[in-house]
Amino acid sequence: MARQQLPPQIKKIELAKKERGKNAIRYQLTVDTGVDPITGRRKQLRKRFTTEADARDELARIQNEVQRGTFVHSIDLTVERACANWLLSRHGIKPTTKVGYEDVLKPVRSELGDISVQKLTRLDIDKLIKELREGKLTRSTGHSRKKWGPRTCNLMVGTLSQVLEQLVKEGQLVRNVAALVDHVPQTRKQLQTLTADEVQVVLGAIKNDRLRHVWHLALSGLRRGELGGLRWADVDLENRTLRIGPTRVSAGGEAIDQEDAKSTASGRTLPLPQPLADELKAAKRQQAAEKLAFGEGYGDGGYVACNEAGQPLHPDTLTKRWKSILADLDVAQVRLHDARHTCGTLMHLQGVPIAVIAAWLGHADSSFTMRTYTHSQTDALAAAATSLGSLVTIRDNEPKSS
Repeated sequence: MARQQLPPQIKKIELAKKERGKNAIRYQLTVDTGVDPITGRRKQLRKRFTTEADARDELARIQNEVQRGTFVHSIDLTVERACANWLLSRHGIKPTTKVGYEDVLKPVRSELGDISVQKLTRLDIDKLIKELREGKLTRSTGHSRKKWGPRTCNLMVGTLSQVLEQLVKEGQLVRNVAALVDHVPQTRKQLQTLTADEVQVVLGAIKNDRLRHVWHLALSGLRRGELGGLRWADVDLENRTLRIGPTRVSAGGEAIDQEDAKSTASGRTLPLPQPLADELKAAKRQQAAEKLAFGEGYGDGGYVACNEAGQPLHPDTLTKRWKSILADLDVAQVRLHDARHTCGTLMHLQGVPIAVIAAWLGHADSSFTMRTYTHSQTDALAAAATSLGSLVTIRDNEPKSS
């Protein structure tokens, strides 16, 4: 039987004497593998085999994968380097978003960073999730990591999926294994809010607090970033309006001023209720007196929430002071952000339309407002029971027709 001719992609070569071992013949495979999606240039793979059969098998495999669009070159890229490259490619994102990406990718980079992205498996990611959920990992400082909840684990997987998906689009990965990982089931937490009576307790407790105007604003539905970023230039006391736009946020422990609102809907102008306008007038007078007493070194004084030296407050400082105020009161120990939930819930219980509450809080989606910022409170449920009871009583007492 005649010997089969070699395909053009395979070339028989004879090794030089110094390279020879038991077999002086090699079969060199040179095959087109498509076009680089980034550079647009033709890509080739070159590889040597000791037998013709191995070279033919590899040629068939590569051509089949190229035809199906699943072929990728072997690359020397680790999970760590892939994550670093992806973070560098995130142009134009907010500092807080970047810090969020970096934080959720930290355990991926520390525990899976040395693995080649082409060898990363679903099992690797599932194992990492299990260890995070059980609190079995340590930080680079040597301290133990706190147990991660479902939401944070899902954010981690989602971010890693973005990293790998970019490599798939670039033709460096066959598939995105993170997209195969099941989400950790989440149970929606019932957010806690203050009742109307508890709000009055808080307002009574802060009447002599230097930052009482800030707490009034918090209970009026402003986000923490909006509280910290609010400038006096945005407060029109004469016409009693408040323009919400710039924010001051915490990113990696550092306070950062952002000139843009959290979202398009977040930038809004609100009418000031008279009690809130009075609080802001008193705060402005107080800050003017502090500036006079402090002298030349006083800050620019442009922030509504500032210290006695005219310096804007760190967002984390606002959180700590709010917690300290509530710690001594017989009220629900809610977070600063829950003051915003309280505003939305009390508006809802007072019959304010959801669309109006959404506009007040700076939401584009009214259904999100209904879902997230309105909660049934014990007092409201008791009132509903009373109403139902009165209806049943009236019906029971109606004279029966003969």
